[in-house]
Amino acid sequence: MGEHRGGVDTEEKGSLNNLPALFETREAKGRVRVAYKVFASTVLVGICWIWLYRLTHFPRFSSSSSSGEGGEGGGIIRWWAWIGMFMTELCFGLFWIITQSARWKVIYRQPFKDRLSLSYEDKLPRLDIFVCTADPKAEPPMLVVNTVLSTMAYNYPTQKLSVYLSDDGGSEFTFYALLEASSFSKHWLPFCKKFKVEQRSPAPYFSRNSNPQDTIFAQHHLAIKKLYEEMKIRVEKAIESGSISEDIKNKHKGFLEWNSNVTKQDHHSIVKILVDGRNPNEVDVDGEQLPTVVYMAREKKPQWPHNFKAGSMNALIRVSSEISNAPIILNVDCDMYSNDTDTVRDAMCFFMDEKQGHEISYVQFPQRYENITKNDIYGNEVSPVHKIELAGLDGYGGALYVGTGCFHRRESLSGTKYSKDQRTEHNSMNGKTKHQTVGELEEASKVLANCSYEKDTEWGKEMGLVYGCPVEDIVTGLTIQCKGWKPVYYNPQREAFLGVAPIRLDLALIQYKRWSEGMFQIFFSKYCPFIYGHGKIKLGAQMGYCIYLLWAPFSFPVLYYLVVPPLCLLRGVPLFPQLSSLWFIPFAYVFVARNACSLAESIKCGDTLKAWWNMQRMWVIRRTTSYLFGFADTIMRYFGFSETSFTVTDKVVDAEVVKRYEEDTMDFGSDSIFFTIISTLALVNLSCLVMGLMLRGFEDFVAQMSLCGIMVMLNLPVYQALFLRSDKGQMPSSVMFKSVVVASFMCLMALF
Repeated sequence: MGEHRGGVDTEEKGSLNNLPALFETREAKGRVRVAYKVFASTVLVGICWIWLYRLTHFPRFSSSSSSGEGGEGGGIIRWWAWIGMFMTELCFGLFWIITQSARWKVIYRQPFKDRLSLSYEDKLPRLDIFVCTADPKAEPPMLVVNTVLSTMAYNYPTQKLSVYLSDDGGSEFTFYALLEASSFSKHWLPFCKKFKVEQRSPAPYFSRNSNPQDTIFAQHHLAIKKLYEEMKIRVEKAIESGSISEDIKNKHKGFLEWNSNVTKQDHHSIVKILVDGRNPNEVDVDGEQLPTVVYMAREKKPQWPHNFKAGSMNALIRVSSEISNAPIILNVDCDMYSNDTDTVRDAMCFFMDEKQGHEISYVQFPQRYENITKNDIYGNEVSPVHKIELAGLDGYGGALYVGTGCFHRRESLSGTKYSKDQRTEHNSMNGKTKHQTVGELEEASKVLANCSYEKDTEWGKEMGLVYGCPVEDIVTGLTIQCKGWKPVYYNPQREAFLGVAPIRLDLALIQYKRWSEGMFQIFFSKYCPFIYGHGKIKLGAQMGYCIYLLWAPFSFPVLYYLVVPPLCLLRGVPLFPQLSSLWFIPFAYVFVARNACSLAESIKCGDTLKAWWNMQRMWVIRRTTSYLFGFADTIMRYFGFSETSFTVTDKVVDAEVVKRYEEDTMDFGSDSIFFTIISTLALVNLSCLVMGLMLRGFEDFVAQMSLCGIMVMLNLPVYQALFLRSDKGQMPSSVMFKSVVVASFMCLMALF
């Protein structure tokens, strides 16, 4: 998988020290970090005072009623509710402490592309690019090939690029789209280079550059746009008709792989080299060499586990090692197109740095989206996560691998343990491929993509991506770090990759449900960072992983806080100190300080005030729906009642949904149990607030009333969807009926 040269001798070490560094690492501004640490210390003190209050003010366990304890049985209710509040606040406090690992040592990376070009231009390593798709209906072929074209057009020697498309759906329409895109690239690549186009994915480029002013450029622009539109029409016409015409099939023998027996879940291995980058005749219209382009559909059989995206990636690792065997691999999702022509050079600065490059396993870029609105109604972007949290984890050597937009060292991804005495030969190339024909390479590669190839091997365990988890990327990154490699997180000013965020609430929640379920499975497995990573990675990195791995179980403290205090307000059971009590101060301080800090981080990262508010709403919604069901599914899987599944997020939406999303209007137009929970909680808090203001005194219940009031304000879009809206995005009547019944029952139980 890559050649090595032995340990570096003393003379060579001296020469390496004189070479200019290709990147630098700097910590966040000292004064800001010191100020934050002081602030965090005060919050920790406040949390400890809250815990102390709960322990020292335990109510009496009594069935008799006392004043302010909610009538008969109020003492017992308050006693049990108090225990729940203590446990909930204990969880909140411990989780907050864990999150500080992502803010205590924030670092930023800066590569130097100019130095790379000056000193290493003739030594640039080969790059294999993996693009993965799984379903031609959820991920339209034109979306997929736009991503492929963007990666083919990097500002990098094309003879050193190889692009692999893994089609787990085994669709001849995806193959046809890639065939058309390979032909179109002969015109697209020269156009991008000639006019220094930055946006090299055709669809978004043409949507943003519709009326060029320069006459010469306008002529070329219109010509290339016409070619693209014609290609798009041909592909979409074939998909609409449901079959590829015989005329098209006769143009490429690759179509012979498809027959009536080929289905999405049952097909043989297909490997087709559409552009052979070794062939001097494979050139664009300007005579420049084209990158290698390969289509792969690994074998699938009903009786064999296919291990979802992890299985696809591992098949790509093996197939690419037979064809191009580049020492560096980039993997991107099919909807995550390249947005910066120099991204490859940025990544190579880290791998090729003579002092530290040999230690680096992967370089992870942020997962950003092109369709984020100004106020980010579904909280998809979460800027502080990209600009602060992930950079903070990098400070402890725990940069996460998030499954897309990541450059890997092939040997680290293939299971090799890091050794300081070994250095990769960046220009490694599988020598035997130079003399093999395209047909021979295809046949040899098919075997590597067969279902049976991995039987009784270490693939999915010690080699490649790890199997058995819906978030194979996170656990794979952890195992790589535990083998001694050092990852890098780099967040450039210009987004390196842009994808498509879910624009329907139900799709966004399903996506987070899958993520939270998969990450909790990691915590429940032998890969728990505190166990698997003990002595291998820093404690700060272990804690950093758990920020995300514990999403699912921390749904219960949030759910408790949103249900019990409001119902106790209705019952007349106080759970917080009186407004005039000194004990009220730590509760108020922790709440205000935490949210003020969160708001400051968001504003600093470029978010609007409304975007931050929307994120708080989504924070509550995710934890009471997606994470709750993620926890339940993990427990069911643990006891053998369910199996790991993978749901492809649908990228196809209608015009009305898009319009509502662009207007920052939440979409509740499906009969989802998620929406029933959201509506029920919103109605419970509204009812308890109204009745509490009428029945209870402000002095004793100010905290519970404030909590209900905040929830009511957060849920204004829910009330609108329930009672005021009449569009297709309104809450379905069935959801409204169930929510009203359940909320009414809960409130009546609290009253009587």
